[in-house]
Formats: sequence, C-alpha cells, structure tokens
Amino acid sequence: MPQISRDDIKKKGIMRFFRSIKFSIEGLLYAYRYEQSLWIHGVATIFSICLGIIFQIKLSEWAIVFIALGVILGMELINPAIEATVDLVTFEHHPLAKIAKDCGSAASFIMSLVALVIGLFVFAPYFVEIFKM
Repeated sequence: MPQISRDDIKKKGIMRFFRSIKFSIEGLLYAYRYEQSLWIHGVATIFSICLGIIFQIKLSEWAIVFIALGVILGMELINPAIEATVDLVTFEHHPLAKIAKDCGSAASFIMSLVALVIGLFVFAPYFVEIFKM
C-alpha cells in the first residue's frame, strides 16, 4: 500500500482557512457546553478583565494578564481533547489511560495555580493601595 503524506491530504486555500475557523468555533462551543472547568475559568477571565478596567492597570500588566488567561483557557481546551482521544482508544480502566487523563488534568490544575499567582502579583498592589490606612 503506498504511503500518503499529510501534505497530500491537507487542502490549502482561503476556504480551508474559513473551515478551520468554523471547526475551532465548534470546539469552543462544545467545550463551553460540556466542560464545567471552562465555565469557571471563563468567569475568572471576565472577573480579571473587570478588575483590570476598574484598577486601570498598565499596558504591561494587561499583557501579562492576557497571556495567563490565554494559556489557562488553552490548557482547559487541550484537557478534554486528551480525554476524548483516550476514550476513543479505550473505555477500559487501563493504567496508561488513567495516566494520560490524570496528567492532562494536572496540567490544567498547575496552569490554574500559575494564573492565580500571576493575578495576585498584578492585582494585589492595587488592593493594598485601596485598603491602605
């Protein structure tokens, strides 16, 4: 059987670009519909943006906040992709399946903690200033 390269399968062009955007939006809608943790991070994102507006944070702080938010939301999208892939391969309670799912979840958890610490670094000085006597 002749081997087909990925380049032969992939179509290029503007329509492929628009289909890719459509698929990305479908993935986002799926995740927001079925992944509770994405909702939690979505609320945290809105809260962070509101705090940034209220405190009028600097442009460099906005950049740091948006990088942290983007990384955690991206990680929260990768985690269900890992879980779905594992479920596609096996529904058995296999030790390797558990490792894959647990590590995907752990990656999201670690990035959540990192985002929380970044949020504290950015917003804590503003809260300290408000409650300073």
